[in-house]
Amino acid sequence: MSTEIKSPTFPESVADGTIANWVKKEGEPVKQDEVIAEIETDKVVLEVVAPFDGVISKVLKPAGEIVLSAELIAEFKKESQSEILDVADSQNAPAPSTEAQQKIKPSKETKTKENGPAVKKLLKENQLDHESIEGSGKDGRITKADVVNHLDSKNNTHLSDSGETKAAIKVPRKSDGRQEERVPMSRLRSTIAQRLLSVKQETAMLTTFNEVDLKPIKNMRAKYGKDFEAEHGVKLGFMGFFVLAAVQALKKFPVVNASIDGKDIVYHGYQDVGVAVSTERGLVVPVIRDADNLRLADVEKSILDYSEKAKNGKLSISEMQGGTFTISNGGVFGSLLSTPILNAPQTAILGMHTIQDRPVVIDGEVVIRPMMYLALSYDHRLLDGKEAVAFLIAIKDQLESPEKLLLNI
Repeated sequence: MSTEIKSPTFPESVADGTIANWVKKEGEPVKQDEVIAEIETDKVVLEVVAPFDGVISKVLKPAGEIVLSAELIAEFKKESQSEILDVADSQNAPAPSTEAQQKIKPSKETKTKENGPAVKKLLKENQLDHESIEGSGKDGRITKADVVNHLDSKNNTHLSDSGETKAAIKVPRKSDGRQEERVPMSRLRSTIAQRLLSVKQETAMLTTFNEVDLKPIKNMRAKYGKDFEAEHGVKLGFMGFFVLAAVQALKKFPVVNASIDGKDIVYHGYQDVGVAVSTERGLVVPVIRDADNLRLADVEKSILDYSEKAKNGKLSISEMQGGTFTISNGGVFGSLLSTPILNAPQTAILGMHTIQDRPVVIDGEVVIRPMMYLALSYDHRLLDGKEAVAFLIAIKDQLESPEKLLLNI
């Protein structure tokens, strides 16, 4: 008896998702809680796991199709552990001889019927006759890899190795011998593009700049870094200082922590700070909740935890929702100066950059200091330049006197 496999129940903010990849194929043995499919939404990639030991008897929604919340995507057949082992053994058995393959070669009608939906789609898109392709699957069945290899041999197409499932696309050869590849934009990248374009069009965004001397923080890290890690189990980084400095500045300038809702200004009595994290799929912004109640060690632990989840695609939608202020660190990629784009509906975003030893004048003398450019992009509809500049200077002052962070002044 088959069991229905449905897509996860999406939050209210997520309308639908796209089948990004079938990790397990039809007929492949699966153990309980193993990931069988990945569904990409506008914000995260959700995993579909096997309810118990068994096999996927039928895939109803192939990769690339849009699915709704709790929609039927496959049928699953429960099997005992011994049956699964038998299936696995049969799949791992040595291939029969050429003579034996010819004897059991399926008829044209059977071969067409057994082709999976992804294979049929590729055959149709590339106008291929399945009879011209030698199948390497069970009973001579044509697999997706067989079609791709066949196309590669003709030098007509190639498949991206990014890890995402994409339909093979014809690549016309130009007269100069060069090729192009056209692939659909991922759902997450498409959403990011739409949101960023919307912010540029619907806000009066402006950016103000300053620079900060990080020598005091570098000295503190050099002096207490090992003791801090031994005590709290996490390294003493730079981001924790920036988060706490932003929290103190947000308390002094609550309008920077506010947001616009229609014709109303919403003032938030808490500081939920988003930290932008770059992943292979795109930029995500997990939120550190109630950052005003956290110690430096707590902030560093939260950042480390979110970074690991983001890289492994394990961030939940709830961990990225909300946020009253965002910090983006382009410095990890070597950026010297940039203008970060607002994370709507927030009012402002702080951009960190790379640390450079530069000559500066202090007390009438030229000295070399580790300097970082800071950028604050803000919505001029809500913030005046005076408030934005004063807010950025408040962050600068606390970073250059880190003891103020410990004293909450």
